Amino acid sequence: MEKLDLIIIGAGPAGIGCAIEAKLKNKKVLILEKTKEICQTLRQFYKDGKRVDKAYKGLEGENYSHVRFEDGTKESTIENFESLIKEHDISIEFSSEVESVKQDKENFIVTTSKNTYECQNIIIAIGRMGKPNKPDYKLPPTLTKIINFNANNVQNNEKILIVGGGNSAAEYAVDLASKNQVCLCYRKDKFTRLNDTNLNDIESAANQNKLLLKLGVDILEVEDENSKAKVKFNDGTFEIYDRIIYAIGGSTPVDFLQKCGVNVDDKGIPLMNENKESNIKGIFLAGDITTKNGASIVCGLNDAAKIISVLK
Repeated sequence: MEKLDLIIIGAGPAGIGCAIEAKLKNKKVLILEKTKEICQTLRQFYKDGKRVDKAYKGLEGENYSHVRFEDGTKESTIENFESLIKEHDISIEFSSEVESVKQDKENFIVTTSKNTYECQNIIIAIGRMGKPNKPDYKLPPTLTKIINFNANNVQNNEKILIVGGGNSAAEYAVDLASKNQVCLCYRKDKFTRLNDTNLNDIESAANQNKLLLKLGVDILEVEDENSKAKVKFNDGTFEIYDRIIYAIGGSTPVDFLQKCGVNVDDKGIPLMNENKESNIKGIFLAGDITTKNGASIVCGLNDAAKIISVLK
């Protein structure tokens, strides 16, 4: 059984940042990633060419870590982290699902679908968006191709309904409205979770009739209408759309955290101290899994610097 100083679960920016910081301190480190590639959130939930900002709207923008990161696109950001992995000789075990985490005296035994490891510390950096939230009502299985949880499959000149009131929903709506007929539906009568930039952008677009806002309205049902989505609203109206995009957040993978022994609050946020250490000594958390509404890449990199500075 291989012995390591640190195992990092998740090969997104926060996980890679943790590995780089650890390597700079001569730690023996391994990243475990359940998919076949790094940065799955970027790959899955960002459309091609989407801007990735260092000073992300309203969130921490100053990078205190040793990891280089600047403004760019989805593609350039992934390329940057791939380059950093090579530069720092970071070891990643892909297609490796963590099956169990157990304590053995002062160390941990981590069993994956491929191997078993012993390590002193663990950092969980798996992100929140691996499991997107879905609505309570049933969605027709025949509409799987046009009911999405990201904007990757959107074509030009589509009639699109975007559901949600967070920053992702607003960004999708403003971005897609340039080449599509977009309606943003939010169950509350006003936006309560948008940062200032996105609030200004969405209100400006609506005022210029570039997109339609359907606020204070909820969806009762979605039906298959000749391979399009017939959406019935609780205001007594209905519309037919070429595509629906649900941007209603991602749920913290509570089951996995609890399997590791990590306690969470009533909103599914892990309980941590100021150094991002959980209730289990030696298990830390980094990136947007540590927050209610998500974190920027810089926040994740700063988490990495903070955590590695206190590792035993």
